[in-house]
Amino acid sequence: MLRILQAVVLMVGLLAACSLITFGVLFVVTGGSVGSTLQTALLRVQLASREAELNTPADPNGRLVRFTIAPGDTPQIIARNLERMGLIRNVDLFVAYLRVEGLDTRIQATTYFLTPAQTIPQIAATIIDSRNSSITFRVIEGWRLEEIAAAVDADPRFAFTGADFLAATSDTALLPSELFEQIQAPRGVSLEGFMAPDTYSLPPDITAAELRDTFIRRFLEQLRPEDLAAVSAKGFTLRDVVTLASIVERESVWPEENARIAGVYLNRLAIGMPLQADPTVQYGLNGSRGTWWPQITQADYQAVISPYNTYRISGLPPGPIANPSRSALLATIYPESTPYLYFRARCDGSLYHNFAVTYAEHLANSC
Repeated sequence: MLRILQAVVLMVGLLAACSLITFGVLFVVTGGSVGSTLQTALLRVQLASREAELNTPADPNGRLVRFTIAPGDTPQIIARNLERMGLIRNVDLFVAYLRVEGLDTRIQATTYFLTPAQTIPQIAATIIDSRNSSITFRVIEGWRLEEIAAAVDADPRFAFTGADFLAATSDTALLPSELFEQIQAPRGVSLEGFMAPDTYSLPPDITAAELRDTFIRRFLEQLRPEDLAAVSAKGFTLRDVVTLASIVERESVWPEENARIAGVYLNRLAIGMPLQADPTVQYGLNGSRGTWWPQITQADYQAVISPYNTYRISGLPPGPIANPSRSALLATIYPESTPYLYFRARCDGSLYHNFAVTYAEHLANSC
């Protein structure tokens, strides 16, 4: 027995010292299976001598890519696909690492998001946990549809483009019937305003239409039955409220002012006064100045010809100008009751507003 153990130790030592042994030869000898303790020990010795290679990424500057593992894919198939996509450099080294670490039986089939800047251990750790396959995506309060589309294009994890998303949100008629009925919007209008701002955890194979529907369902979840009843009691449609809330969202910086700003606009509507909201002028420019929310001048109040320009039209614009937060929505449904008709930014740089009842008071609040 002692002689057998000595022979085994000698064999391991010789194999570790011999640079001619490769992973490819080892897999041919074992049939691609490292089932025995000896075979695993041999591989572990080989891995120890190639630690630097294990921890060197294929491309430190590589970009994120979608990588799909199908049910039934073997470690060899996965490794070859990884190599083909430039995510690893050595198929045998990757398979050996999986087997030595006991990860080859823990791989979960789904779509992952990998980068050549990851090392072999990092890639292996990713593909054994399907939680790594989700897409975390944030919609910012006050974004318009085009800004969401730009964020989709900037994220390589999506299997569709921003243009696909815009097409899916261009017409309420594209919605499933139950969602169309719940948002109470007429057919043929954009779904601007109904994409709920939030941080989402999305499945890797989500489509543009599914993303749209996810946003709308989250929007509907924000509103309780009593909120919808309050909308109807005020004589508004839900689209009316979303339209005004989108203006409040773009005007307000601090959520605690949302209800007061909403109250100002409702006071103006009540007396037939134009809303005169700067964000509607910006929306009417439709990105023509290189940004969706450009700095505007007083001359733009009349020069910008658009049905959304509330300096030129009375009442609400044709629809929302952005996607409002829940805070802005509730502030519009439950506004602060004040006599104010005017507001403007304070001169202290705080981004809070001064409010006024008369135009003379409003002028006195100027900087």
